[in-house]
Amino acid sequence: MLLDVHAEAYAAELAEDEFVQRFPWFVDHWASLAGFACVVAYDGGEPVGFAYGAPLSAGREWWREHIANPPELCATFGFSELMIRPAWRGQGVSAQLQSALIDNRPEDLAVLLVDPGHPKVQRLYESWGYSAVGFRQPFPDSPRFAVMVRTLR
Repeated sequence: MLLDVHAEAYAAELAEDEFVQRFPWFVDHWASLAGFACVVAYDGGEPVGFAYGAPLSAGREWWREHIANPPELCATFGFSELMIRPAWRGQGVSAQLQSALIDNRPEDLAVLLVDPGHPKVQRLYESWGYSAVGFRQPFPDSPRFAVMVRTLR
């Protein structure tokens, strides 16, 4: 189901962008992490979007390199994906998914990467309390993402 939503959400890029084509690997990677969490939104019985992530390993929080004085309490949830099928965008589904995934997390912080080439998406995350703290290109063929952090508690 996640792959089907992704294929529809990225239909224009899927044929030519090798990074976008590797999405199945990312799903497998994140789903294999301890504490993996995924929420799915449905319209009737039809999946319209999802959000997922997992806690980051203590001491390996890659966002630290972007903050001069990291907070003392910094258990971190890595918010990896938020994806909505095109026909359901602009209806508040992404806010509901983000809230369902993040609101009751036991970690101190949430971190995510967002492509700054999509300023509307970055502004959406900012409206939910995330702040950009730097940039990171995790793979040679990936975009240079903005690193965004949000305090959860």
